[in-house]
Amino acid sequence: MKKMIPFLMILGLLCCKSILGQEESLPLGSYPPAIPTEHLPNRLYAFVWRNWNLVDPEIMGKTIGCNAEDIINMAASMGLPPYKPNVPDFDRRIYITVIRRNWHLLPYAQLLILLNMNSNELSVALKEDDALFIKLGNLKPQIEELKYTAPDKNAIRSASKIKRIAQQYFRGQNTFPPFQFIEDLRDASGKKNTNVYPSDKEKSPRIVYSYFGIYGDPLSDTLQDLYPDGLMEKLSQSGVNGIWMHVVLNQIAPGGTLFPEFGEGHALRIQNLNRIVERAKRYGIDIYLYINEPRAMDSTFFINRAPMRGTREGNYYAMCTSSEEVQHWMRDALAYVFSNVPGLGGVLTITASENFTNCASHGNQKGCERCSRRSYAEIIGGVNRMIEEGVHKGNPDAKVIVWDWGWHNHGLAPDVIAALPDNVYLMSVSEWAKPIERGGVNSEVGEYSISAVGPGPRALQNWKWAKERGLKTMAKVQVNNTWELSSVPWLPVPDLVMRHMTALSDVKTDGLMLSWSLGGYPSPTLKIADRISNHSELSKEEMLNELAEERYGRSAVKAIRKAWTAFSNAFEQFPYGGHTLYNAPQQLGPANLLYEKPTGYKATMVGFPYDDLQSWKGVYPANIFAQQFKKVADGWIDGLKYFKQAIAMADSSHRIIAMADEDIAKAAYLHFASVANQVAYIINRDKLLEKDLSSSDKIKIREELRHILKQEIQLASELFEICSRDSRIGYEASNQYYYVLQDLVEKVINCNYLLHQLKL
Repeated sequence: MKKMIPFLMILGLLCCKSILGQEESLPLGSYPPAIPTEHLPNRLYAFVWRNWNLVDPEIMGKTIGCNAEDIINMAASMGLPPYKPNVPDFDRRIYITVIRRNWHLLPYAQLLILLNMNSNELSVALKEDDALFIKLGNLKPQIEELKYTAPDKNAIRSASKIKRIAQQYFRGQNTFPPFQFIEDLRDASGKKNTNVYPSDKEKSPRIVYSYFGIYGDPLSDTLQDLYPDGLMEKLSQSGVNGIWMHVVLNQIAPGGTLFPEFGEGHALRIQNLNRIVERAKRYGIDIYLYINEPRAMDSTFFINRAPMRGTREGNYYAMCTSSEEVQHWMRDALAYVFSNVPGLGGVLTITASENFTNCASHGNQKGCERCSRRSYAEIIGGVNRMIEEGVHKGNPDAKVIVWDWGWHNHGLAPDVIAALPDNVYLMSVSEWAKPIERGGVNSEVGEYSISAVGPGPRALQNWKWAKERGLKTMAKVQVNNTWELSSVPWLPVPDLVMRHMTALSDVKTDGLMLSWSLGGYPSPTLKIADRISNHSELSKEEMLNELAEERYGRSAVKAIRKAWTAFSNAFEQFPYGGHTLYNAPQQLGPANLLYEKPTGYKATMVGFPYDDLQSWKGVYPANIFAQQFKKVADGWIDGLKYFKQAIAMADSSHRIIAMADEDIAKAAYLHFASVANQVAYIINRDKLLEKDLSSSDKIKIREELRHILKQEIQLASELFEICSRDSRIGYEASNQYYYVLQDLVEKVINCNYLLHQLKL
């Protein structure tokens, strides 16, 4: 979940231009020239490299006008491993990754062929899949059509050099394919008809997202493997009793006579939702729907519906919730869903986020004739009231969890809380507004954080007002990972999580949302909330020791606890800030490419970091920013030493899981260390581009750059080895794979190219 994107950023998404004469339109934004791939022979080779084993060679050939054999031959000439056919549904699980890696390589027309999408499908994905176009920078790089031509001698020679590097990595060893973790989590222990979660714990919601859920339209197919028995069972055993999923209301419910275009395919979606709900119930897990409604519609939708049209953003208008017709549809649609899926646990609502929904969702209610006469609190409270009425009309026992995300620009919200209906939960991000100091720089938490332990003053105050009204309260927390680092399934910092959960137990909230789209893996840290609630007779240290013993065996407890404490202490040095979380390269780590000269591109929200150090560092001076990441990495090294000791002490029955967890911990280290390197590289690269440098300064800077590039090669190589045996690394549900194996080899090629270009 991200902070509400400024209005001007949203305009990049909403203002679209027609593409190649197609009836539908796709967004272009500022449409700057694409960044060339100078470290690879040419764009054709880059296309083959980046799509190899992600897209079928036949489709790749169709995209650029050649046959599959041409693609296969080019791949072999660069030393890429043999092609392996992908499993069913692979395309759907990887399409965001494919979009991202071809964003600077292909124009839209060819991207549609590669993705096997039409322009309307891609347009919906860019708009609805967790603000995907914003993550891509609110722009499409300008690039001409890529046409296949037989490689010339220079390209063949360059490819052979790349092959010598690639063959050092792709040695024919057995590597886990992408999404191997789904197979690992597919099957349960056999107790499929047993509720493994004790019924006396069900009163307090503990909700996560599926570790590998599909974000955009998760109910449009059978999708049994998004919520397999093995995952359900392990989550239940970790103390989870709820899973939330993203839906769009006009896709899962009919629109009636007012909106006949709504609800196409809703019967299949309702059928699939019932199937998921029924299966989850076997493990004591309820399904909650994430409701962020009503979604804005384009201008054509309102041609005969002007009285329902609200405030405007670009070519989109809000479905005005002051309109009785819109109110009736929202209530009826939710009542329909909860009547036809009676086992649903409830909803969680967001009413002021990136998504343009009600007229006040972006604070622009003055643009609507009706809403301009209503207060902000009346509008936001009213939307939540109609959601509550619809849900409880369909199922009076369902829970309605109202999230205060974005209200009054993430400020205090006594007026909105006062306007809420009586029988809802008020949920707030626990750590929000917590004052922190990192590297001598003072700031406060403004996004999810594990490194900063909550609760903070905003949540405490909003909960207080809610309790005074008689409302129940919930805390939104992250216990596995955050945008501080989302590329690993969980961060081994249980000491920090234990401190946070203990503090929340003192506040006495009525439930926990334990993850956004990231953070739903069944890990040891996920169990901590359950331990706090149900083992209150134990001290914090006793609970952590118990967790360590369960996972690694009694003989390894002492060393593991030292490792966890070292990691936790190191993580408190993370240079926290909203700019850093969204823009810095910690999600890609060693996979993020380096550039000989500044690209001029702005970093994008957990998408492309580019080389935009100004956006990475936020409130921190560049040198302090690099130092803080180095402090985290150095402290992580201490923790890894203790982890090695624990593996040596662990008995054979616990050693395999200990080694896998060590890989997760080491992958985190490699990411943190790489960010420090990348900052140092950009600082020194830009110095080298300055005029009037003395010869001695140039020599010193070049030596520093050489050292950094050599380090990055080492970090990428070490991460390659880890990723080759653990398919979880580099993956997050809403962004899919940030990187795959060949991206780490490409980084090595990239660094070698820079060493040559900079004459190092």
